[in-house]
Amino acid sequence: MSSISESGGHIRRAPIACNRCRKRKTKCLGGVPCRTCAISRQDCIYPNSQKKVLVSEGYLLDLEARIKAYETKAEETSVTPSSVAATPEILGAENIIPESSAPLQLTTSRDTDKDDIDKNPLIEGTAHLVLSPGGGERQYLGDSSSTSLGLRFQDFIKTFQSELNNGIEFDAPTQSRTNFSIRRNSFQDGQPKISLPPFAFAKRLYAAQYAYLGTIFAFTDMDLFEESLHEIYDRPVDVSDKDDCLVYCEVLLTLAFGQMYSVNQWTSNDGPPGFEYFQHAMQLLPGLHEQGSVTFIKVLSLVGYFFQNLNRRDAAFLYIGLALRMAISMGLHQEVPDQNLDDRAREHRRRLWWSVYSMDRILCVKSGNPLTIADHDIGVLPPSRLPDEPEMCPATVLLHYTELSRILGKIMKNLYRRTRTENYSLVSSVQAILTDLSNWHTNLPQVLHFDFTKLDKEISREAVSIYLHYSQCINMTARPLVFHVVRSRLQSKDSTNNASDWKTGLSPTTIAVIDTCISAARNSIAIMSTTSKQNLIATYGYMDGEHAFSAAIILVMVNIAFPYNARDRAAMNMALEVLNGIADKGNAHIKSLHRLLLSLYPMTRLENSDESLIQKQAPEALAPLPDPSAAFLSQMDGDNANAGIFSNVDTNLFEEAGAGDERIWEEGFEFFDVNMDFDWTQWNS
Repeated sequence: MSSISESGGHIRRAPIACNRCRKRKTKCLGGVPCRTCAISRQDCIYPNSQKKVLVSEGYLLDLEARIKAYETKAEETSVTPSSVAATPEILGAENIIPESSAPLQLTTSRDTDKDDIDKNPLIEGTAHLVLSPGGGERQYLGDSSSTSLGLRFQDFIKTFQSELNNGIEFDAPTQSRTNFSIRRNSFQDGQPKISLPPFAFAKRLYAAQYAYLGTIFAFTDMDLFEESLHEIYDRPVDVSDKDDCLVYCEVLLTLAFGQMYSVNQWTSNDGPPGFEYFQHAMQLLPGLHEQGSVTFIKVLSLVGYFFQNLNRRDAAFLYIGLALRMAISMGLHQEVPDQNLDDRAREHRRRLWWSVYSMDRILCVKSGNPLTIADHDIGVLPPSRLPDEPEMCPATVLLHYTELSRILGKIMKNLYRRTRTENYSLVSSVQAILTDLSNWHTNLPQVLHFDFTKLDKEISREAVSIYLHYSQCINMTARPLVFHVVRSRLQSKDSTNNASDWKTGLSPTTIAVIDTCISAARNSIAIMSTTSKQNLIATYGYMDGEHAFSAAIILVMVNIAFPYNARDRAAMNMALEVLNGIADKGNAHIKSLHRLLLSLYPMTRLENSDESLIQKQAPEALAPLPDPSAAFLSQMDGDNANAGIFSNVDTNLFEEAGAGDERIWEEGFEFFDVNMDFDWTQWNS
């Protein structure tokens, strides 16, 4: 390193001084050794001065995972024949000691590859298109949809039909639905003929819809509803007045949802419960070119959600998108300096925004559609309690329910988006989201916690809604890893070996994720079974059926690919029983999904004679919903991942479910009148 300038011999200081010159506070001319250290014959050592850069935590986790994989491969290549012979049990897949209770051991390359997953297997291949209800244009069915998972898994199982069970016939459900017509503007030649229920009964219908919708969304208010009810009972609607039509629409939609949630069984061919009120509301719905308003936003949101209950995903996606865009055009997504708004009016705007936001997230993600708005584009404050409201008020439930919907958006963006950054890591993304869910659960008020030790007591519908939403967030987060491990086991030559531990060769993180997903599925079914006994299931509602099927498909998958487990088997039977109960009461969409699961049911594991000990034992108790990050923390600490995470509940819950045999239902396959909004036979995986 030259330290003398060519133009005049000026001596320049080196940019970095050696440690000796730095300590003596003298000029260091650079070089190794520098001139001063060379003259004094001292060691010349320079400090390690490197530029600091900021990188994301996910990138660091990805680098750590890659380094660990490289080190493992290096160790494998350096093992001598004598060392391999001395430790034959280390390389045996069936005898690997779990990492949580043993020192680091070598693994085979096959086991390493089994756990090496950087891409979500549920987004492989091209996008899926299915036939529309009318059998015309095809519609998009996204990868995050539970139905997509069920059909993808069924198509995968078909490839192993001859190897696993020659007696199974894969008969996918077909379309045979009645395309209920939605008439618009049929009152052009006169007043619309709207039949309203008695005033007292209308208030009962409001209470019914509030129990299911009003506790998690802020679209209706009892005082405003009663005021509007008096108004429409006193005079006919003025079809030339947009605002008057919107008031009628809001009341009619509230009555429609009230009837839908009030009726437990329905056999009409004219549509589901509440459909007549819904048709009247659609007749009065103003054109979308009309000026937006708060009431208009509510009406569009309710229309979208009713379409979702009709299994018209396309129309639901359009209308909830219109509601969100109208809310944005009115500035509901930001705090506005309008002096005409008092604190109550501002809070009403906030609650309406977050209700539309939450519903949009749910309908988009669970149908596999892209997100409508990014979180960083939202500046409005979260819902909060007004001074005259109690500690536990609708805003409290809305706040925590909406936070789950926000995490749902992260699930869609970080797990199911097809375009990825270069340093993407699926396992790291899954772990980060489960940590968010754990933090959410920690911050949930005690009054909203679901007590799994008192399932025989009366339960609140808002707690049911919140915990089912929470469980499905866990389900959708862990679903890619579950599918990956299930597929790997079925593809391996040992797939028919019931005794093979599914955890063999997997990292503690992956094991913890899958255990958490299975536990969440079991708990969803336990909640729904209890809810069914207390007549709190929305037979014709979208959410309950979606949650039940989402949990059931996970339980069916693990019962097919994993060794026999009495608790998981009983939970699967309970899930099929819940779905069968909903289907028998007239929900044709759930009937089709139930039939899809029954086509897979014969593939599930049965007890072997070697497992007689399991048969003599009562099924294990269903565990409460886990704290997702607890499993990861215990694995990192070297403890048993399952220790201390789950507490015991009443074992009778599973003993009752285990007594039934779902093979009885298979006898009625040909009698099912499948009723779907698209043709399953057109599915292309």
